[in-house]
Amino acid sequence: MFVRWSNLTIAEDEQRRLPGYRDEAVVRRFDAPEALETRFYEVRARSVLNRVSGKSRMPFRWTINPYRGCSHACVYCFARPTHKYLDFDAGRDFEREIVVKVNAPEVLRVELAKPSWKREHVALGTNTDPYQWVEGRYRLMEGIWEAMRDFANPCSVLTKSPLLLRDLPLMLQIAQRTSISACLSIPTLDEKAWRATEPHTPNPRARLEAVAELNRAGIPTGVLIAPLMPGVNDAPHQVEPLLEMAAAAGARSIGGVALHLRGEVKGIFMDWLRSQRPDLVERYEELYRRGAYAPQEERERLSQLVPRGAPSARGFRRGQPATPPQVTKTSLQERSRQQALF
Repeated sequence: MFVRWSNLTIAEDEQRRLPGYRDEAVVRRFDAPEALETRFYEVRARSVLNRVSGKSRMPFRWTINPYRGCSHACVYCFARPTHKYLDFDAGRDFEREIVVKVNAPEVLRVELAKPSWKREHVALGTNTDPYQWVEGRYRLMEGIWEAMRDFANPCSVLTKSPLLLRDLPLMLQIAQRTSISACLSIPTLDEKAWRATEPHTPNPRARLEAVAELNRAGIPTGVLIAPLMPGVNDAPHQVEPLLEMAAAAGARSIGGVALHLRGEVKGIFMDWLRSQRPDLVERYEELYRRGAYAPQEERERLSQLVPRGAPSARGFRRGQPATPPQVTKTSLQERSRQQALF
């Protein structure tokens, strides 16, 4: 699958060598409101399958991230420090200096064809979102899904964007040959909290509609309520409606993860608190004074907000089919608006 270069509206304007890449990156800008202050560095990766450390608690051992950096600009994003390896900072650079592995689909095919490859599960979207804004221009995920289909390789994807519905036909083709699942990250439905903490992400309700559509089509899809942030999105009136709507969307699983602030993320998040939620600064200084994680009792409190078996919780009895969210004229208009961003 080749990149559709006709989608790139601004010609290359400079080149720059990035650490870890043999060739210079071509730097592009796009004439689009969502990308006017963003530079995209086109690189040719030597490998795209990333091995997860054996010490990791993740249930998978291989990942793919076709992009480095993320224009979603989530203030809490744990992946921000990875941008330092490219001589970028974890703050604004992470959001505005995006690396694009333009040859990711072709390299993946080579790696999946190796006799040593054992068709292990591959997770997409574990570091930065593979369906962030620029995927609508480069369309790398199409080629990645095609490779997964052709080699019958088990896979999954985590995203904050309903743009993945564009690739539903390919996902269904994969499902005919091997296992595939999806998960939508939806920390909150609260509009104020959403816009403050992840300002450039699609509407949470559009994400829930994507969950419903994927499950109706036969792609097992869950919801990840993460991170849970004390005082920001953990109130019952914020969490319970999200649990109910996720269950109604047919979510196969619903999980919650407490906020952790590792490395530079802690400073970025605390600066955001001082600017946007000064009332919470003292509380967070106490919660995270000993490190990246809140005290055990606080993590247990947050985990109890999303109990196991949540798809049948809050009024949804086990075994009772859930009714997907009603698709109204307003919700269709919202989806059209979101898809227009891409």
